[in-house]
Amino acid sequence: MPDLEALKKEAAVRAAALVESSMRVGLGTGSTARYAIEEIGRRVRAGELTGIVGVATSQASDALAREVGLAVEPLDPRPLDLAIDGADEIDPQLNLIKGLGGALLREKLTEVQAKRFIVIADHTKLVTRLGEKAPLPIEIARFGFLSTIERLRKLDVGGLGLGGRLRQPGAQPYLTDNGNYIFDAQLPEGTDPAALERQLKGLLGVIETGFFLGMAERAFVAGEDGVLELER
Repeated sequence: MPDLEALKKEAAVRAAALVESSMRVGLGTGSTARYAIEEIGRRVRAGELTGIVGVATSQASDALAREVGLAVEPLDPRPLDLAIDGADEIDPQLNLIKGLGGALLREKLTEVQAKRFIVIADHTKLVTRLGEKAPLPIEIARFGFLSTIERLRKLDVGGLGLGGRLRQPGAQPYLTDNGNYIFDAQLPEGTDPAALERQLKGLLGVIETGFFLGMAERAFVAGEDGVLELER
């Protein structure tokens, strides 16, 4: 069996090779994105890149970027030249589910401003439809969260309700960097992601969803035979 971590690193290195001097780069969150941040930092320290500014999608990625020697700035209205991040699911059109790492709001706010958004992942993240393997993370406000969850459960999704549960890995619910909770929704087969996205964004108490639709330009996917490059 191949070393999946080594392959993920190879995919991240391929994506990091797209970074050029003087770029503003969106820095993703998660185990695969970590390799990309480390590689960009290595290239800066080696003198291969100059003038790189990172915009981090989480507190963890911000700390890592600074640790490897990258300059980091907060997100502002200026466009990013490039963003590199992982995904929890990738469909054949490069639509994504993201957010199992809990950073979906900051990831989407950052990556929507990127001229180019590159996804890096291992082959287990490829699916024929979104929701096939992973739940859909939905970031919700803490205030009145039980009422918000009730509204989520009553949504009509292809004639079915929206199942799922509040993310609670321990005694307390999981808390995002933004101080919110996450509801992990199970998507029924036949769900129309675009239609559900519109429904969710109009629901009181919902802050953001883990649907990243029509955003990714390219994906580097690590598999047993190496790294596959996919384009939308």
